[in-house]
Formats: sequence, structure tokens, C-alpha cells
Amino acid sequence: MQAVVRDTYGSPDVLRFETIARPTPGPDEVLVRVRASSLNRADRYRLEGIPAPIRLVSGLFKPRTRGLGMDFAGDVAAVGGRVTDLKPGDAVYGDASFGEMWAEYGCVSASQVAPMPSNLTCEQAAAVPLSGTTALQGLRDFGRVTPGQSVLINGATGAVGTFAVQIARALGADVTAVCSQRNLQLVRELGAEHVIAYETEDYTACGRQFDVLFDVILNHTLRESCRVLKPGGVYLPVGGPEGRWLGPVAPLMAAMLQAPLVRPRVASFTAEANRADLEALTALIEAGAVTPAIDRTFPLAEIADAMRYLVDGHPPSKVVISM
Repeated sequence: MQAVVRDTYGSPDVLRFETIARPTPGPDEVLVRVRASSLNRADRYRLEGIPAPIRLVSGLFKPRTRGLGMDFAGDVAAVGGRVTDLKPGDAVYGDASFGEMWAEYGCVSASQVAPMPSNLTCEQAAAVPLSGTTALQGLRDFGRVTPGQSVLINGATGAVGTFAVQIARALGADVTAVCSQRNLQLVRELGAEHVIAYETEDYTACGRQFDVLFDVILNHTLRESCRVLKPGGVYLPVGGPEGRWLGPVAPLMAAMLQAPLVRPRVASFTAEANRADLEALTALIEAGAVTPAIDRTFPLAEIADAMRYLVDGHPPSKVVISM
């Protein structure tokens, strides 16, 4: 089968196509015929080996795995001996974590796979898993958003932000979205009741207070951000700036170290792929509450160009790979 591989860390130039053996699923795995994938910042980190902490899990001096690709949608081609709830031919989607899904076929734990939403194409479904799960777990489990609460989303576009706006609305919250001037209409269409263009207004000085701040950008200090939270409010740092050594880890660590010094609750988390939350996302999607927003779709043959676009093009929503 054809697969995208690399043997060293580096820019998209290190990616190449190679004919390799089709993998065989382990006892608790499924083999998926991949129809579509999507790009995440984590794919870039794995490709470049930066920020530095990523190498603790991906390989210190060179990558532990030759392949890349986490989000996917496709068809089950084979199942391991202990998998009883999926069968060949099932349309599925999921997050392969440190997977190798930029290939014709890929193996993934059955616990990270769910039936694909019936109202989505494979390209749309592939845009959902990691970004949708991050927004869902952050807002529902750590932000504990309930109907009638007010949620501020700093970084309401991009992969995670577009899902966060819709999921906060689906949870019954009143949503205020911070984004660039050019993306105001997009976040309104996603369901934000109020919008703030960061070029002209500082959300920390907007004069309003919120129950939850879902912060994808981390471009203010913790004390500045907490000024907009009500007593008992929750600050959710999710992303952060780029950087060679610590990247988004640095502001996340700073926020957690300062957490005891501020009154709002600070809840940092790492999204974990699991079938239950994929099924929860499927229910929201099939009910019409959430629709994946896709900026551009690239064929797999242009994977290097897609990665460059992810890094330099500032896409307002998901970048998808069609197989």
C-alpha cells in the first residue's frame, strides 16, 4: 500500500510516499481503509519534533514511527480477535493518537473508533475527532458548562475554536467569541451571540464577566484573563503560542503555577480519544447542533503543501486531506 513516511524530524520537505506492507490489526485493534484525514497542530509537532517536550513521546533523536496522521474517516477492513462491536464494511471515524493514518490503510485501537455520523461525508467526519473532542471535554467536563451560563471563547476560529463555539451553544450557553475582523461572520454563523474583533477591542477590558473562559490563544496573563470571570468562574487554557523549546507548554505551565493565586478555578487538561465522546459528538452532529467547518481540502499527494498551509496560511477552520 502507499503511505506518507519520513525518517527524520524536519519541515514538510522530509515527507515522501513509499510502498509499504499493509499493517495487521492487533487483538484490540481495527484496520481501517482510510478515506480522509485532517491536520492538527499535533501533526506539525510530530513532524518537526518541536516544541522539545514532544520528543519525550515521539522519539528523542529521530521519530519512533515513520508514519503520521491522527484524525481519520473510512471503512473497517479487518478487526482483531477481541473486537466484537465493529465489523468489516462499517463506516467509522476516530483519532489514532500517535497514529500513522496518512496511508491507504491504518490500524487503531477499537476504543478510539466510532460509527461515522450518518449525515457527514468522509471529509467532513475526518475534521471532527481531535478538535471536537478537545472542545467537548474542555467545556463539558472541565468547564462544566450548563444552560444559561456565559462562555467567552478566545480564539473562536481554527480547528478547536470553531467546535468550541458550537458545542458551548449546544450546552445552552450564551457565547461571546474573540477572533479576527475577517472571521466575524464565520463565528456568527457558528452560533456566537456576541463577537469581539481582537484588532479593535481587548476582551479583558470589555466590561463583561463570564462563567467560563475557553482560551485557545493564551495571549494575556492569567490575572488579566481572570478579570473577565465571575466569582466561581472557570479559566480553561487550551492552546498557546508557537515556540521551539516549550511552545504552548510554557503558558500552560505558567497558568497552572499561578492558579492558587487567583480566585477563579483554573482547569488545564489534555484531550483523550475515546469512543463515548465520539458518540456524543455524533449525536450533536446528527441533531444539527454541530457541523464541522472546513477551510480547504487537499489531496493526499499534496500533503506537504497542506502542512505548509496549516503553518503559514492561518486557516480559519479545518484543513482536510482527501485520500
